[in-house]
Order: sequence, then C-alpha cells, then structure tokens
Amino acid sequence: MRPPKIILPAAAALLLTVSACSSGSEAASVSGASGTDGSESLELAFVQGVIGDNFYISMECGVRAAAEEIGGIEVSVQGPQKWDPALQQPIVASVAATSPDGILIAPNDVSALQRPLEDAAEGSEVVLVDTTIEDPSIAVSEIASDNVGGGAAAFEAITSLVPDGGKVLVIDNQPGISTSDDRVKGFEEAVAADTSFEYVGVQYAQNQPARAADIVTSTLQRYPDLKAIFATNLFSAEGAATGIEQAGATGEVQVVGFDAGPAQVEALEDGTVQAIIAQQPYDIGYQGVEQAVAAIRGEATESKIQTGFSILTAEDLATEEGQAALYASTC
Repeated sequence: MRPPKIILPAAAALLLTVSACSSGSEAASVSGASGTDGSESLELAFVQGVIGDNFYISMECGVRAAAEEIGGIEVSVQGPQKWDPALQQPIVASVAATSPDGILIAPNDVSALQRPLEDAAEGSEVVLVDTTIEDPSIAVSEIASDNVGGGAAAFEAITSLVPDGGKVLVIDNQPGISTSDDRVKGFEEAVAADTSFEYVGVQYAQNQPARAADIVTSTLQRYPDLKAIFATNLFSAEGAATGIEQAGATGEVQVVGFDAGPAQVEALEDGTVQAIIAQQPYDIGYQGVEQAVAAIRGEATESKIQTGFSILTAEDLATEEGQAALYASTC
C-alpha cells in the first residue's frame, strides 16, 4: 500500500501527535517547576475554537507538551461549546481580565474577535493559532496550516480519484472563517489551472448536514454528471454523502473531506468519503507555546508560520504514517 502523501515535509511533527501528548483535560490547568532558565512561572491561556473537537484536542496536546518541555508554565484551556463568536467573545474577555502572560487563540470570526483581541493584547502576548483576524498585527505570531495549500491538496486528491476530469463542487461552512475561506481559494486556483475539470461553484451549508444534502441533490439535478465534491468540514461531508445516496449516485460522485478526527476516519472507512486532508494541529499548538514564550522573554518571534497536510485514503489507515496523521481524542 502506498503511504499517505505529505504535502509539506513535516512528517516528524505528525508522529508526535500520537506519541507525545501529556496528560490533561479540556478545562484543567497544569503547573511546572521553575523554567529551565530559572525564570518565574509563566501563565498561558489556550482559547480553543470549540471545546471537545479532536482538532483542538490535538492542538492542546501540543500546547501541553511544549509547556512541559520548557518548564515553569501553567496552562489553562477554555473554549465555547460550539463555533460561535458570540460564545467565544465573553471567554476572551474573561481570560484577558486575568492578564495571563500569553494567550493562544483560534478566533471564531475574522471581524468579531478583532476588538476583543486588541484589548487582550494590551496585557498579554497573543498568538493566533489555526484561524486569524482582519488585522493580525496585534499578535506576536500567526501559526496555521497553509489552508490555501490544503485546498490545492483537496483538488489533487480529486484528480487521483477522478483521473478523467469532470464537474466539481465545493460545499463550505460559511464565509468569513479565515481557514475555510483559504481552502476554497486554494481549491479554486487549482481547478482553474486544470482544463479537464469544470468548477460549478461553492455553496454554504452553515454546518448543517441536512442543508449540505439538499445542496447536493439540487446540484445533481442541474448537473447529473457531477463527478466530485470537496467538503471543507465534517458536517459538509456528512451531508454530501447523504445527498449522493438520496440522489442514487453512490459510487458515481467522489467526496474529499477535511481533517482526521474519529468521525472523519469513520467516514473514510465506511466509504462516506473517499479521501481526507489531515492537518497538523499538534505542531501548531507546540509552536504556539514556543512563540508565546519567546515574546514574553523579549526574544525574537516568527510573525507567520505555516504547517502542512497529508492526503489520506482508506488504504493509508493501515500504514504507520497514516495512523500518525490522525487526530487525538485525549492527551
């Protein structure tokens, strides 16, 4: 069996995802001894995009591992119950009120979190992880997947699944989320460069599988020769598979999903999707701590860091590299 294709050379970081997580819980905190340089203990807050998501659990594993490795760092982890800036804003305000030394955050919206993070940056060093805001200059570093590259990787997966080309559709969550906006952009740029494929556009399912299913059935009525769908998140992929089944097009339309949590892996195993694009959340969290600590200590930071992807098919799950690319359920 072929190994999963690593889009950027960070396979070593992927291997750490499974093996190097330290113990912790979603809302617990950990304390270390004084830092390796003898400095006083530092306080870091990690505000997740949504609590309990395997992507952010894997990122938390990286955060905690880096904190333990550096030493002398207390980490608190919080996040909203669902992806909603109205729920994340009060969490940010509460965290900022305690003035931790550093805040790592995955903003829920590029606009809504701008002002709250400007306020937070007055008392803490801010690192943006995964998602960003309209003006990220208030942050000491932005660390995220190369989501434009992720969209291009999704199209590459489709070209492998549908080598003869054809019509392709994108189902996204909603506009205004920096990560998925970039995935769509990368996909659109890649498909525009390949004359064997016809792009029929992007539609938004608002995180509702039923809406994604309706999008697919209506699209198939208009384009009965549709060959593939890129679903930028789990709910879009679930709904796409349902719509394909309802339209009697199972096996005729290929679906490429995003992320590699248990639900995505199950969808890959049962044939709901034919390929998934795995990110490197552990590495994002680990480097987020490194950048925050550097800023706190007055050392140089990297303003922007991008991590890579793996393309996984069902057969890749039996390989060591494929297993290493999957997201964690616990640290």
